[in-house]
Order: sequence, then C-alpha cells, then structure tokens
Amino acid sequence: MSVFNQSRSRIIKLVFVMAFAVIIARLFYLQIISSKYGKMAKSNAMLEKPIYPPRGMVFDKHKKVIVNNTLAYDLMVTPAQTKGMDIDFLCKLMEIDTAEYNQRILTSIIKAGRQVPSVFEASLTPQKYARIQENLWRFQSAFYIQERPVRTYPIIAGANIFGYTAEVDSGYLKRHADEDYQSGEHAGMTGLEASYEKVLKGQKGIQVLLKDKDNKIQGSYKNGERDIPAIAGSNLYTSLDMELQQFGEKLMQNKVGSIVAIDPRTGGVIALVSSPTYDPGYLTGPDRSKHIRELLYNDPRLPLLNRAVSATYSPGSTFKTLQALVGLHDGVITTQTTFGCNGAFYGCGSAKPMKCLDPGVYYLKTAITHSCNTYFANVMQRVINNPRYPNIDSSLRVWDNYMYGFGLGHKLGIDIPSEKSGMIPTPEYFNNPKIHGQGKWNYCSFRSVSIGQGEVVTTPLQVANEMAYIANKGWYYIPHIVDSIEGGDKFGLLEKYKTKLRPIDIPDSIFEAVHDGMQGVMESGTGRGSKVEGITVCGKTGTVENYYRGVKQPNHSFFAAFAPRENPKIAIMCVVENSGRYGGTYAGPIVSLMIEKYINDSIAPGRKALETRITNTNLIPPLMKQKMNSIDSTKKVKEIEKQLIQNSISLSGPVNDMDQKIVKMNKSKVPAQPSGTNNYLLNTLAMILPEKNYFPISLKPISK
Repeated sequence: MSVFNQSRSRIIKLVFVMAFAVIIARLFYLQIISSKYGKMAKSNAMLEKPIYPPRGMVFDKHKKVIVNNTLAYDLMVTPAQTKGMDIDFLCKLMEIDTAEYNQRILTSIIKAGRQVPSVFEASLTPQKYARIQENLWRFQSAFYIQERPVRTYPIIAGANIFGYTAEVDSGYLKRHADEDYQSGEHAGMTGLEASYEKVLKGQKGIQVLLKDKDNKIQGSYKNGERDIPAIAGSNLYTSLDMELQQFGEKLMQNKVGSIVAIDPRTGGVIALVSSPTYDPGYLTGPDRSKHIRELLYNDPRLPLLNRAVSATYSPGSTFKTLQALVGLHDGVITTQTTFGCNGAFYGCGSAKPMKCLDPGVYYLKTAITHSCNTYFANVMQRVINNPRYPNIDSSLRVWDNYMYGFGLGHKLGIDIPSEKSGMIPTPEYFNNPKIHGQGKWNYCSFRSVSIGQGEVVTTPLQVANEMAYIANKGWYYIPHIVDSIEGGDKFGLLEKYKTKLRPIDIPDSIFEAVHDGMQGVMESGTGRGSKVEGITVCGKTGTVENYYRGVKQPNHSFFAAFAPRENPKIAIMCVVENSGRYGGTYAGPIVSLMIEKYINDSIAPGRKALETRITNTNLIPPLMKQKMNSIDSTKKVKEIEKQLIQNSISLSGPVNDMDQKIVKMNKSKVPAQPSGTNNYLLNTLAMILPEKNYFPISLKPISK
C-alpha cells in the first residue's frame, strides 16, 4: 500500500473518531449538563405543582394572634401550551379583552419563559374562582389553579410594623439567587415580613401530577409517592401591646407624626405608631398592586412612610436632658450651678440672641422643669470651650462620643427595615469648606444645637430609646419588636437584642438629678397639663421649629417621658407635626394618655373628655389638606363621569381618555335623556369643577 493511501485511511479514521467524540459530548451536555430539555420532556408527562406553606403567624405580648393566614387562588399559565385554546371564552370568564390576554401571556414569557408556569392572574375573586374552577377542564393543558397563603389581620392596626408581602421581581430573584425563589412566588417586602422572611416563609413542598397525551391533568403521580410536604413557617412572638397600639393610632388619627413606646427593662417595643396609617388588609387581595401604587404615589399623607423609624426631626427641648447629663459628667456644671436669663442668651453677642421664655435665675432642676434655653446654651458653651481639651475639634469630638453613646447619630438596629441614622454634627462636618471650613467656626456657629435645633437630627425611635436610657440610669437594650421565635432562633436574628449596652459609665446620682428635673416638668413645669394621677411620670416637652424650603411652618410638638419613676415600665415619645403649638399642647396629653392606658389598663373617667378632644382634633397641615381635597375631587369627578357614560349620557365637557373611548363606542346608541339621578350627577360635577362647563351632548342646542 502506498504512503498516500495509508495517509488517507488515517485521515478518514480520524474524522470518524472526531465526529463520534462530538456526538458523545453533545449527548452528555443535553442529558447531564443541560436541564432545559430534560425539563421540557418531563413537563410533557407530569406537572410539579408547588405547595406553599402557611407563613408563620405573629402574636402580641398577650399571645393574641395579630397576623394570620387565609388561602388565595392564583391562575397559573404555561404559555407554550396555550395554542388551539378557546381564548375568547377564557377572556369572557376572566372579564378581560384579547389585548389584555396577549399582554399577560407576553409578561409570563418574559418572566419565566414559555415552558415554565407563571402567574396569569393573582388572587382570584370568589366569583372568578368559581367560574374558572367550573370550566378549568377546557384549559387544563395550559392553566391550573395554585393555592397560596395570604395574610389576614384580626386587629386593624400596626400596618407599618408588619409590612406586606408581594410577588418577587427579577431584582429580588437576583439578590436571593441562592434561596430557591421562583417567578410568581411571594416574599416579605417591608416591616417584620421582610426582616424575618427566613423564618416566616417555611419550606416549600411539591405535588407531582400526571398528565395525559393531551396535557390534561389526570391526578396524582403514583399516589403521591414523589410528593414532598410543605413545612409551615415559624411563628413570631412580639413585645407589642396591640390594645395600646390601637389606642395610639386612634389618638393620632387626622394628625401627622409618630408615637414610640418601649419597655425599658427589655428594649421590647410596646407600640410603634406612624400616622397617617392604613388598614394592613388593604395591601392583600387582587387589588394589592393598585393599592400600593395609590398609597405610594397618589396619597400626599405618605402612609407607607414609617415615620417612627424613617422620619427625622430636630428633637427640640427633649434634647436638654442629654445636655444636662453631659454637663454634669464632664464637670462643667453641678446641680447647683446657676445661670441668669434676661429674656435671651447673649453669649454670642447681642446681635444674635437666643430667646428664653421665662426670665429669671435657674439651676439644673428648674432649668429642666421650665425648659430654660439660656441655661443649656451656657452648659454647651462650657463643654465646647472646656480647657481640658486642646482645641474645639477635640471638645466637639468628646461631645459627639457622648451623643453616640446615648444612641444618637447612628442606626440603633431595630428589627424592621428603613431605619434612618439621624445626624450629630462632627468636626468633619463643620470643617467642610461648603459648611464653614477649618478654623472658621466656633461654638456660636452651632449654638442652636444646645437646645435640640440646628444640625442635630433624630428619629422618634432614638428619642424613645433616649428615654429608656435615662430611665435605666445609663443602659439600654437595642429596641426590637420580636421577643422570640417558635422553634428557636436558628439564624441568630435575635442575638444582638439580648446584650445590655452601657456605653458610658455615668453615676446614678447624675441621672437622679435629671429625673428630679423631669418629674418637675410634670408637676409644675411645661408639662403640668399632662400629669397622670397616681403615676409618677418623668417627662420633657419639646417645641421644634419647622421650615419647608426655607419658609417657616407651624412648629412640631414633641413630648418624651418614662414612668413610673421608681420602677420604669414604659419609655415613650410622641411627635405631632405642624401642630403650631408647644410640646405640652398636643404631644404631652397623648403621651400621658398612653402611659395611663398602659399602666392602669384604662383611662380615668375624669380624663375621658381629654381623650375625646385629642382624638377629634384634626391637625393635618393645610397644604396636605389641600392636596387631599384635590385628589378626592378628581376621584369623585371620574366616578361621576363614568356613571353618566354608562348611562349613555355623552358629555360635552372634558373627560379622560378612557371615557372618550367609551363615548366613541356608544355613538351608535341613542343618547339617553338625563333622568333625575343623572341631573343630580351633572349638578354635582358643575359644583365641583364649574370651570369645565359640563353639558350633555344630547341636550346641546343644534347649530343653525
């Protein structure tokens, strides 16, 4: 055999070997590495239907169920199986048109692909569920009903605490890629639902169903031998007192602000009110997405904002209690140190006085009792100019460390999301050329901080924790809502709430001096109108100046307290935005009623009138009222326009695009003459928006 023939033979053999290797490699990839085709083949014979476990329930401190579950039913679709179906009949059952149907199918494909089931419509109404269930056999190759637990709320309160669950989006799936979430599933998005998602969600199960050659479900595969049961989520036991929570929300209705109440002995949050609020059940059911958009974008009151942890304010005169602690511990004053007030603090020159409402001579107790601005301006001036420290940067740093130890200027770490850190001004802040610049600032640059104004910013949670710290004489637990988890804390979520924090070693005698002044506030000082008979309350008023875009607005009303003095059971604060009055006018009575309710379990008959007055007082800011009235009018107009058009009354006045389409659709109909009801609706429109010149087309004069 020639050399040439030998070479050709080898080449042919080599080609066959290479081709065989390619085939083997491809088969290996398809059968072993790639699961796509395996899933497709598998899906032709059987359906793995998820079994979603009930989420863990939530209990209050009295073991009352405050978050529970019920079942919702989602209609699922596999887009690849929809060919040849009676789409018109399905659309009729679902009360949608074909355009909406096609859009939903496209969305399903984008979310999960053609071969994987995804949600066609979530939370079917009972009427739709009944219709679909009756006719499901017609569409079984592509559609099935998925049971899913949905939250229920036996007590209508605490919406901002609990948060809500929602369908996971692509961003959520990416962030939690290792946690076995699938498109169409739900997870906690805010509040406790988000913070404790790991323990609340439970463990998903699987039901394997057999399909026939027409892809219709025949029943369980091998009598369920391959089914995996779901495991329910763990229950949460909280420190919340839901009766007190409800009471607080009632007192704060038609007001903007917050109440935070903490058990100082444990750090457990007793009540956390953010107002305005909403019904927690409003964000469940088939209209959940619509309602979220409404609350998020169309409600000027911002009910989804948890003001207790996310809103920030200057703390006003409640801050003076901390200034007293610093002054005494830093040695720049004693309990008997006095400062005179002639109507203002002139320590920075007569051209820039800081007003004091009560002229006279004050020592520490009376300065706290009567909230003397001049006294605490002098205290902080001595702290900042203390000769013990080499420069103002050093002395401010010392003051910053005190504030940080008191729980200000940083997130405390409560177990619900969106907590803000507030702000305590640092040397770096003032040294910034955009603020003052190195060597260009002194105490007079920020003297308003001494009375809780200016650059110092806090959250309501921080102020309530400040009260717990003072009540405990120098220690606190990180505020938290969940006390324990059924089955144990497997993920270590509660560890940090078990550690007692004592950041600064301050003698009890210093705290006692501050307690004396705070008790004086309630007995003879700025908070005397909020005294609670039979309970020794230590409190502090605060009146916070409020500016919006540089324009002075009505003051915020602040009040912070703890009680009883000798054995504190509650540390609490309240802020009422834009009240226009002092801390003792609105916030003080609210705090006193909350303390009385919590400790005595009821409000004394002689204080019922106060409860009624506070409850019925509307302090919604004028600008917010104006926006709300405008939105309400718009909604009313749209409702009336829609009703008239449904009655075949075509309007000559401007209507929205949807109504214009309806008018065009009804052109072939004989216009109805306005009835008594329709005349009433037309007159209502004219009163709400007289400038729009509403007039039925059917009654317009015929032009000559």
